[in-house]
Amino acid sequence: MTQTALYETSIPGQPGVIRGKVRDIFDLDDRLIIVTTDRISAYDWVNPTPIPDKGRVLTQLSLFWFDMMKDIVENHVISADVNDFPEEFRAHRDQLEGRSMLVRKCQMYPVEFVVRGYLAGSGWKEYQERGTVCGIPLPEGLRESEHLETPLFTPATKATDGHDINISPEEAAGIIGREAMDKAVDAAMRIYKRGRDYAGQRGIILCDTKFEFGTIDGQLVLADEILTPDSSRFWPAEAYEPGSAPPSFDKQYVRDWLSATGWDKNSPPPPLPEDVVAQTRAKYLEAYQYLTGRPLD
Repeated sequence: MTQTALYETSIPGQPGVIRGKVRDIFDLDDRLIIVTTDRISAYDWVNPTPIPDKGRVLTQLSLFWFDMMKDIVENHVISADVNDFPEEFRAHRDQLEGRSMLVRKCQMYPVEFVVRGYLAGSGWKEYQERGTVCGIPLPEGLRESEHLETPLFTPATKATDGHDINISPEEAAGIIGREAMDKAVDAAMRIYKRGRDYAGQRGIILCDTKFEFGTIDGQLVLADEILTPDSSRFWPAEAYEPGSAPPSFDKQYVRDWLSATGWDKNSPPPPLPEDVVAQTRAKYLEAYQYLTGRPLD
């Protein structure tokens, strides 16, 4: 297993690459090549220090779940085999192997489909203030991390600065249309419940997650990533206790270290020390092994 990190791709002759916080995306007309780098973001800033193998974990875990959920909804994956990529990419397999996907281009919905099975994060904050989550009233007296009897669909949109903004289901329907939203919500709920039940058998609680959907020729398609530590909040079942915030399989070491430095969160973040990189990498690898039952190959 490699510990050499990929901070960003360099593919000659491909000047149109779109670099997100984590992914580099190459536009091939009706297809895309999505490369998941080892960049890590926190508090809406990309850190200058990458986490080795993070991109491989996110890609391989997404492929694992895409395959498991393909009977529920179509996904955008064509191939994750670099041999199937255009020739100009195959010459750079050292940057692509294990962390890239050739996918169909979708007409993406400008709404994130968030499903919450537990009361945590921004949902817990809103509940404390107003007794609601995304405007949905909840019973009184719930505790932090409380299990919700019925999972909630709590959509979100992106502002220009990249923050997620929680909106109501009614607002989401106004953006993409009621029929389209209902189909996507049905798929999101079915995927969440299957993922929750599967993870539960492996000692992992799927607290909440977000999905991105689009359409191809009018048909609903699941895109981007699915049920990864970057898009989901996973808790070890043995550490779960309502009324507290369990540790999660994600970048919490990075957030904690950055907060402890006194960084103002309004300027470029400081580089991560080796121990934080190692601990964060270990968490991603641990999540992969717990969920798939095998180490990252």
